[in-house]
Amino acid sequence: MALFSDILLTADFDLTLTDQNGRVPARNLEAIRYFMDNGGAFTVNTGRSLPQSRLILEQIPMNAPFLCYNGSLAAENGQVILAHTIDLPLEQTLREVCEAFPDLNVDLHGMSAHFGFQPVGCWEEYYAARGIEYHLAQSGMDFGPFLKFNVYGALHDDTFYQVFSGTAQEMARIDEAKAWLQAKYGDKIVVYRAGAKVLNVHSAETSKIRTARELQAKLGRKILVCVGDAENDLTMLEGADYAFCPSDGAVAHLFPNVCPCGDGAVADVIYKKIPAILENRA
Repeated sequence: MALFSDILLTADFDLTLTDQNGRVPARNLEAIRYFMDNGGAFTVNTGRSLPQSRLILEQIPMNAPFLCYNGSLAAENGQVILAHTIDLPLEQTLREVCEAFPDLNVDLHGMSAHFGFQPVGCWEEYYAARGIEYHLAQSGMDFGPFLKFNVYGALHDDTFYQVFSGTAQEMARIDEAKAWLQAKYGDKIVVYRAGAKVLNVHSAETSKIRTARELQAKLGRKILVCVGDAENDLTMLEGADYAFCPSDGAVAHLFPNVCPCGDGAVADVIYKKIPAILENRA
């Protein structure tokens, strides 16, 4: 039996696999290859959509189905393995959100493209810079399955990581939007705060841990280890057999820590934490 053959390891992408500037430390990539070469099953478990994930799929070695949209979708080799859709009328719902919050970005994260229902700031520049297909939403368009929509504060340039910080006023407005969404749509949705001024909205059935556990059962792995840094990782971290957080993560105070994300947090889990887990279980 290979060293890691009992383990499914899932890791968030932004600020877990990446550093603070969106780059993936080489140490993480080396460790993932070592883990898989020794029998481990590894995948990314991200809030990003498929259109946003091109670089993840190109950069990150994986030998298990890719988990995205905060657990709304599992895909492998371009094929959908499972999907959890929002049980609400797509256009009506998003127009209602736009009307309630005219100062915020509202966009649908579809399977093949993103659709701007209410772009505020530099969204077209942002998507163009990353080669993500983006369209202004028009009534009657084929938007695909209703997997995820985002509500954001305004962006001031084409960089992404500004959504992880904001003024007190900006963050208070996102707090207000989160409370309104939960009150308006009740048990139909779940709202994750993926950054200081960004909300991810999904089916109430959706969570990173649900999809990770479904995948674990499919693969027949005995132990689920998860790594994440933010609020939208909480279900995954709380429900894992073993959970770790980069020491500079937003929820680092709640879980055992490894090194900061820029130093290779996932590598720390593979090289240090998982061997200790296996030794203690022997």
